Amino acid sequence: MSSVWGKILRDLRNPLFRQGYALMGNTVVTGVLGMGYWLLAAHYYSPEEFGRGQAVITAMRLFASLTALGFVGALARYLPVAGRRTPELILRGYGLAAATGGVAALGFLLTLPMWGQTYQVLGGFGPGLFFLASVVVWAVFTLQDVVLTGLRRATFVPMNNLVFGLVKMGLLVALAGALPEGGIFVSWVIPTALALIPVNWLIFGVVVPRHVRAADAGQEPPRLREIGRFLSGDFPGTLSILAIVYLVPVVIATQVGEATFGRFSMAHTLASMIELLAMNMAVSLTVEGSFEPAQLAANCRRALRRAFMIVIPIITVAILGAPLILTIFGSDFAEEGTLLLRLMALAVLPRVLIEVYLSALRALSKARALAVVQIGLAVLVLVSTIALFPFAGVNAVGYGLLFSELLVAVLIFGNLRRILKFGESGKATVIQGSSGAA
Repeated sequence: MSSVWGKILRDLRNPLFRQGYALMGNTVVTGVLGMGYWLLAAHYYSPEEFGRGQAVITAMRLFASLTALGFVGALARYLPVAGRRTPELILRGYGLAAATGGVAALGFLLTLPMWGQTYQVLGGFGPGLFFLASVVVWAVFTLQDVVLTGLRRATFVPMNNLVFGLVKMGLLVALAGALPEGGIFVSWVIPTALALIPVNWLIFGVVVPRHVRAADAGQEPPRLREIGRFLSGDFPGTLSILAIVYLVPVVIATQVGEATFGRFSMAHTLASMIELLAMNMAVSLTVEGSFEPAQLAANCRRALRRAFMIVIPIITVAILGAPLILTIFGSDFAEEGTLLLRLMALAVLPRVLIEVYLSALRALSKARALAVVQIGLAVLVLVSTIALFPFAGVNAVGYGLLFSELLVAVLIFGNLRRILKFGESGKATVIQGSSGAA
């Protein structure tokens, strides 16, 4: 036991693992509170309102993330070396994410009749305006965690989301009687808006000033043109991945009834949380690759080992226990969601390889390769899901993900192996007995 504890302590002294574990811990906190939130929602609200709430929240996150997720790679790559331009880079990210998300949401609201019966609840000036504001709020909320990670303060992220999750659950119950229709969405958005104030005070009042003071005085901050070139490759690819995460569920919501979508969405949400564990270690890898480019190969190997060590037991539990896990929400959830949860959980294994490879490409600023891999993966998922939907129904999402991610993992394996084997200089990296060695 003492050796295990000593290994954990050594890991926590390594920024790669400290950041990665903090983000994984955040995913666990978010997942546990999320399950509690949706359990309460299933208890206090009708099946139709449950599905409608899931659908509207998914649409909000889709439009809020159009640019916000596109900046995740850029902020993780350039915040560590931004120096005196750090506040400007953060504010530009906030502004662009909020503006583009708002414009996209406005276009959605103006074409609402095209999006099926589920989304007609957003018709009218009041509901539309609230949805529009929620998109702007969520865009900034999404980038807060990335900013803290890029500044090596990811340990604040779980605490932020713990408070957010608890307040959200309390408000959900409080609104059940007063707002039986719309209470789920309102209880999700209000705590998000309130969380922006203390977290951004922490970022701009404490974390950013310390980061700027600690920066090398002779270090030249990245130019906007350099960041723009990076985004030109990373953003289209990230937008493609966004289609997998948020657009696919929105499309499913237009094809099935509200109650069916609620049951699909619960299995999809649980599987997506497992996938986030792999992505969290990858984001930490991008940050550390920017701080210490010479250690990229060694850090990639460490990230892969730790990611697989953590996700394999969770995937095993998800596959074996899927019916029992979903039965917590109701027998209908288990009946309709078990196969989907198992397929999506299994797809996380190749996704670990893909995410580590993408993070290494970001650290090396290889924008074109980033775009090719991400766009290719998104096209495969979307095409296979659409092709299989008439035969497999909502389970087509799971089959499409598993097939596509296995194929892409096979295709990129050779390049990933070269990155794992060699440093940026092209010479084999020799790992000394560092405290962070796996």
